[in-house]
Amino acid sequence: MEKLVEARDHSRAPVLYAEAELMDAAQALASRLQLPLANSASRPLDVLATQTRSDTLFLHLGAAGLSIMGSSMLLLPDFSLFKPRIRPDRLGRELVVRAVRIRGAETPVRVVDATAGLGEDAFLLAAAGFEVCMCEQNPIIAALLEDALRRAQQDLELAPIAARMRLIAGDAREILLQLDAAPDVVYLDPMFPERKKRSAVKKKLQLLQQLEEPCDVAAELLDAAIGAHPRKIVIKRPAKGPHLGQLKPAYSVAGKAIRFDVIP
Repeated sequence: MEKLVEARDHSRAPVLYAEAELMDAAQALASRLQLPLANSASRPLDVLATQTRSDTLFLHLGAAGLSIMGSSMLLLPDFSLFKPRIRPDRLGRELVVRAVRIRGAETPVRVVDATAGLGEDAFLLAAAGFEVCMCEQNPIIAALLEDALRRAQQDLELAPIAARMRLIAGDAREILLQLDAAPDVVYLDPMFPERKKRSAVKKKLQLLQQLEEPCDVAAELLDAAIGAHPRKIVIKRPAKGPHLGQLKPAYSVAGKAIRFDVIP
């Protein structure tokens, strides 16, 4: 097996596969991402995960889908886990849905999620009926999101939601300036700085942060969002965090841990 990469070069995280029938798909993925390929069949993945260094990451393509592994953890994006949250009695109470909603809009509201990540907020918006274009610059995170979206399209309950989600792998600062028409909403979620509290869930988010550091071009993203001339911009922030770009919002939709600043 090829030696796993160090944390400072996660862009070279190898693609692992165990099942022979997935070899062609793994090869195609590794080629597209320009990553090394390794067969992990000779070592069980749970053992491999515990024996690798905590600062090592690798992709694993298995029967369940594409996941990222490291620090003895596995992160497999899975929109089916959100089914309880998209029930009609709960979806309308989601803060992101409340913040992005445009009162009185009769046609489907078009949203550009400029910092899609693993698409969780985009999925909630699509479930609420929004048409969502997702932008993700990191190619590995984009691949994880693409695979999760593919699996959602195969789920009868989730397929109509996934049909309202479109992924563009690339820099949102460029994509926003190349849109054919102005979106109704641009949604920005610059990754929060690492917090001191560490639960199991947050550790998985830290695993993701090893791939993509907290956004250091947030001000440029905001400028690009303004340049796209949407009806409004929605920005996700820590509940007590500063306004992005020191631009005061017209109002905010806030919870205990996060808030959504709305700029008309």
